[in-house]
Parts: sequence; C-alpha cells; structure tokens
Amino acid sequence: MEKELSFDELLNKIKTYISDENQLNVIINAYDYAKFCHGDRLRKNKESYISHPINVAMILTTLNVDYITLAASLLHETINHGNSSKEIIEEKFGSEIANIVYSISRINRLSLNDDKESSAINLRKVLVGLCEDVRVLYIKLADRLHNMRTIWALEEDEIKSKIYETQNVLIPIAARLGINSIKSELENLCLKYSKPDVYHDIEEKLNNSKNELNATLEEMKNDLSEILSEHGIKFKIKGRVKSIHSIYEKMQNGHKWNEIYDILALRIIVEEISECYLAIGLIHAKYRPLPNRFKDYIAMPKGNMYQSLHTSIVGLDGYVFEVQVRTYEMDEVAEKGIASHWSYKEHSDGSVTNIMEEKLELFRNLIEQNVDNSSELDFENTVNTEFFGKMIYCVTPKGDVIELPLHSTPIDFAYRIHSHVGETTASAIVNNKIVPLDSELMDGDVVTIKTSSTAKPSREWLNFVKTSQAKNKIKAYFSKQDKEKYTLIGKDLLEKEIRKRKLSITEVLSSDHIDKLVKNLKLNDLDEIYLSIGSLRYTPTFIINSIFEDKKDVTDILIEKVNKNNKIDKHDYKSDIIVSGADNILISLANCCNPIKGDEIIGYITRGQGITIHKKDCPNIKDDCQRLIDVAWNEKSDNSYSCYLIITSENDKNVLVNIISLCSSKNISVDGIKTSQGLLETKYRLSIKIGSTSDLQNLINALKNLKNVKNVERYID
Repeated sequence: MEKELSFDELLNKIKTYISDENQLNVIINAYDYAKFCHGDRLRKNKESYISHPINVAMILTTLNVDYITLAASLLHETINHGNSSKEIIEEKFGSEIANIVYSISRINRLSLNDDKESSAINLRKVLVGLCEDVRVLYIKLADRLHNMRTIWALEEDEIKSKIYETQNVLIPIAARLGINSIKSELENLCLKYSKPDVYHDIEEKLNNSKNELNATLEEMKNDLSEILSEHGIKFKIKGRVKSIHSIYEKMQNGHKWNEIYDILALRIIVEEISECYLAIGLIHAKYRPLPNRFKDYIAMPKGNMYQSLHTSIVGLDGYVFEVQVRTYEMDEVAEKGIASHWSYKEHSDGSVTNIMEEKLELFRNLIEQNVDNSSELDFENTVNTEFFGKMIYCVTPKGDVIELPLHSTPIDFAYRIHSHVGETTASAIVNNKIVPLDSELMDGDVVTIKTSSTAKPSREWLNFVKTSQAKNKIKAYFSKQDKEKYTLIGKDLLEKEIRKRKLSITEVLSSDHIDKLVKNLKLNDLDEIYLSIGSLRYTPTFIINSIFEDKKDVTDILIEKVNKNNKIDKHDYKSDIIVSGADNILISLANCCNPIKGDEIIGYITRGQGITIHKKDCPNIKDDCQRLIDVAWNEKSDNSYSCYLIITSENDKNVLVNIISLCSSKNISVDGIKTSQGLLETKYRLSIKIGSTSDLQNLINALKNLKNVKNVERYID
C-alpha cells in the first residue's frame, strides 16, 4: 500500500497559491474538526478515513479553488460519516461552508436505482438541481476521482455501479463544466476497471512503442520551438501521447491499432491571441495540414468556454500530430474549467462568474420546465439534446457567441438572447440574408434578430423550435394571455349575474365578501375568483350563492342550466361542439373513444372539469341520465381529430412505407406508429389526425387496397 498523503503535504501545496493567514487557519481548523469527526475509522482499502478528504482537497488544489471550497472538501463527509450536522458546521465555519457541505452530503446519499438510462438522467438532473453553488459539483467530482483511484477495494457489484454512475452522470457534467483534467482521468479509470483486457492491451501496445513515440515527440517539439523562436514568439510547448481512453474511442469507431496515426499531441501556449494564429500559420507553412481538421475554437468557443486552435499535421517520420495552440488563460480554462480560481475574484463585469451561473441556470430551468412532463423518455431526450448533445455556435452581429442544440432555429436564438427579444421577433437575417423563422441554423452562422413592438409570438412556433427554453417561454406567453382573457370573461359573467339578480356589484363584491370567498375557496384575490369563473372552475351562480351561504356545485349548476333548455340551437358557435342550452363551457373530447366529426356523440358533465364528449356507444359512459346531455358537432368546424387504426398485414417491410405514403398523399397527419410483429403477420397501431368519419372511411378503404394489407379497423380503448 502506498504511503498515505499527509495534511502537511496538502497544506504546503495550498500555500503555493493561498497566502492569507486567516484563510489558511479556516482550512487548518476544518482539517482538525474532520479528523476529530472521523476518529480512527478506516476506509475499505484500510487507509485512515481522513485520508480521503485530504486527497479530495489535494485534487482540488490542481484547480486552484478558493479556501472555502478546500475547507468544505475536508468537511464533506462529516455529516454522513462523522456524526456532525449542518447546524454545528455553520456555528464553527459559517453558513457558506455549511451550505456546501450540506449539499454534498445530500448528493452523496443519491444513487442509481438500476442500469437504465432513465435512472442516470434522473440522478443527473437531481444532482445538478441540488447545486446552488458550482463548488459543490467541483467537490463531488474530486470526491469521485479519488474513490475511482481506490475502487479496487470494493466488491464487484459496487465497482460496476460506480463505473456506470461515473460514465453516465459525472463525466458528462465534468465535460460541460470544462474540467478536462478530471474528466480525462475518470474516463481512463472507468475503462481500466470496466474493460481491463482492452485497457491493458492498449497500454501494452503504447509501452512497446513508448521510446519511439517519446523520441518523435521530443524531436517535433524541438523543430516547432525553433520555428516559433525564429519569429520572436514567447511560448511554452508540451507533448503527450493521447490517453488510453481516447485511443479506445478511435478503435470503437472502426480503426485498427496500425490505422491510428494521430496518437501524438502537442500543445503550444502563447501570450497573445494574435500569436495563436501566427503560430498556426508558421506550422502550416512547413508541415502539411490534414484537410478539414482545422478548428477555430477561439473565435467560436465551446459551450464550456473552451478556447483553442486545433489542427492536425503530417510531421516527422510520417506521424500525424494533433496540435493545439492557445493562450495561458485559455489553457487554465481548458484544464480547470470556467469556475476555477479567478471566477471567485471580483470582476468588473462579472463575466466568468455569470457564464458559469448561466450554465447551471440553464440546466436548472430545463429540470423545472419538465417537472410535469409525463414521459421520462421525453425528458431524457431533451436533456441529452440540450445539455449533453451536439451543439452549434452562432454569433450575434456584435460578436457574442450563442450556444444552441443542433437543428435550432432563429426563434431559439432569439429566446436565448432574452425572452423579450424572442417575444418581439419580427424577422431574422442569417449571414446577411433574410430567412424564414423556422430555418435551421448552422455552426458559425451570424444571426441578426429584427424585433418590433407590434410583433407577438405565434403558436406555430411551437411546431419547430428545438430548445425547451423557447418552448416554455412561448407556452408561458400564451398561458398568460389565456389567463388574462379568462379573467376578463369571468369578471363579465359575474357582473352580468349580479345585475341579473338586481343586486349591487359594490355590495356583492365588498372586501368582506371577497375575503370570505378567498378563504373558503383557497384562492389569492379577486382576479383569481374571476379566473376560476372564466375557466369554468366555478359558475357565477356558485360564487354568489357561496357569499350568501346557498352553495351549489358547478355540476349541479350545469345540469340546471342544461335542463332549462334541451334544444340544440345551431347558431354560430366557435367551438367544435354545440352544447344543449349552454355556451362558454369547458369542453374536451374523451381519450377513451376519441370521437371524430360524424360520430354520434353524447356529453357527460364531470365534476369540476366541464363536459367530456364521448361516442354514444362508448362503454365508459356511466349510466347516470342526469349527467348526460345532448350535444352535436358544429358543421362549420374544419378541425382534425385524433383517431387510432389497427392495420394487420403480411410480414413485408414495404407495407409501412406504403401506409405512410398513402396518408401523406391524403394530407392526413400521422402522429405515431407502434409495430407488433409475429411469425406470420404484423400489426401496426396508427395514431392519426383526421377531419370526419367520411374521411376516415375513405382512408380505411384505401388502406385495405394496399398490397399485403389483410385488415384495417378503427381502434377504441
């Protein structure tokens, strides 16, 4: 067993960049308290337990984190494994350190339920959602790195679980935070313990050619150094053989060992941005660059603010070298992430801190906006697309870089700038050309958004925007509009009912009466009372009767209203459904039988949810005559309705293509297809939008005439 790292060694390393005596005393006191809490307890690898927080803090010193982070890292296990508490830590070290330690203790109690992707996504969103302070994530990543270094001491099942969690949760977060040094080592350790044979095979191959590779690297370094020195460029140059994990990924993409040429990498660090471009030019003048391998991440930084110039050249002995050129500050960001030591210093514009906070806030919003999403798969897809998927980088006319998911549109771009810009977008100019608002943006596009005080969002935007930020801002806009609309409707309905009863509006809506309603109905104010009427949660009669203690359920009011007039008056209704004796009533089509125009229908008065429209022969209609009301289709309506078909065919892969083509030719929207294949036949459950029963019958007849289709029937739950 290796010699344990001592606190004195850690303190000496800390003193290389922290000299303030008060800050150092906080760190020393944190160590003393952690050592007291952990006592003589041992880790599974037989080391003293205090060695773990010491190692975690040492890892964090390589990122030049502040004294608060170091103190919290030394204390990070004292709540879960040291019988301490947030209150005690706050009393001893203050609220800032206590909050970080408490967050870490909560995160460390989280674990995956199984090996499904949904578990990883769920843990990832909870983990990042817990982090009000990015330093919590830094400690968690350092904590996992040290645990991975000693993972051999765990049982096989524990090792498997830790590797899965690290690969699917922590490595992606490290990548998005830009902490390359931790990300790279975690990748190698995961490969080493998940696929030891593959890892050691690559390691052996590298060791066999180690001397040759190192000699080639050294010779190439000398050659490039000579070129740069001749032109008066001050620089530092580093050479390395690519990591085992990087080589493994290339082999996974189909490359054989003898086909991997670019395993040698050189990094040149200069003082000025202009020298980055000069250095690349000088290198290309002597060594042939590979086509399509030059990347300018200085002009177009990655989402984690990584900046560098990348190129691949054919160098000495025919080896392909990947060359990176960047400034010293860019190198700090690349290795330590954008929340490294300077982000805790005071900035005149708060730039680095704000960028980091934007990244976390983007993910928090993504989580909050999907709380009510019924599909976990949908949420996974959203997170993988918007936070961990391929990104593009577009530029404003002022040169600001906007990061967006692949396939984003000018509307996504506008909302990423500001919600007000999104809401007032009138047109978009991309690379000096006017483009439609649903155009797909490309990497490097220069985008100008033209706004107008009279422009408003369109519901059509929801059909093509890609980011959840844009979707939810658009939905929120229309939700607010609807709220205002229904509030005004409710106010008008209530005042009409008051006048109808020949009462005084001022007296009925006195402050005492409003307070009584707000308390009894658990609402906030008079506007919410109006809204509840406009959205048919309550009727004006119910509200007035509630004031005077003569309460009637909204269902009873509806039944009463309908019974007064059982004739259907087919005047100019805006709704698809005409309800007997009533207007402005909340109406929805039943999901069980999915009625479409032309079906014989009946209305069912629900409790608090308005009227649900069913087919007359729907088996789910309750035998309650008092709740059933006559309804009819509005003949002027030209909307489409959801419907399901079951198509049975012989096993033929062309059938599905023919089905889709036929629907497309008839302008029928296909929302979804579920396939169930047996030995002799295949069943397709088709979800479509269609206008009427006559349209449906025409479609069914046409489908039955398709080759190899055996049967088509409408499906009802």
